[in-house]
Amino acid sequence: MTELPKELEHQLAQFQQIQQQAEAIASQKIQMEIQLKDVEKALDEIVGLKEDNEVYRAIGNILIKTEKAKVKEKLVENKEILELRIKTLNKQKEKITAKLKELQQKIQSALQSRGIQG
Repeated sequence: MTELPKELEHQLAQFQQIQQQAEAIASQKIQMEIQLKDVEKALDEIVGLKEDNEVYRAIGNILIKTEKAKVKEKLVENKEILELRIKTLNKQKEKITAKLKELQQKIQSALQSRGIQG
């Protein structure tokens, strides 16, 4: 087996590192989407409650009685934050995917020029 040039080895290592970053971003996005669905479900429940219904909020291991409006306000705020984070993660994923494609092309080109099929 022929030894690869240092530059190509560096590119392969960089490709693997970027792939791991892409996987981490995808995982974070999934977690954020799950949290967003939970917040949306909670918002739906809050909206459907009558004004005189009691509302409790979990703080640690205890439930604290609170006002419906405060809970709704906090849920709306959390929803906006999660949507923004998901949007940011989508942008990061697009950039990292473009880097991966570019690096993959460079690696394939370098391998082909050395007579190695990748």
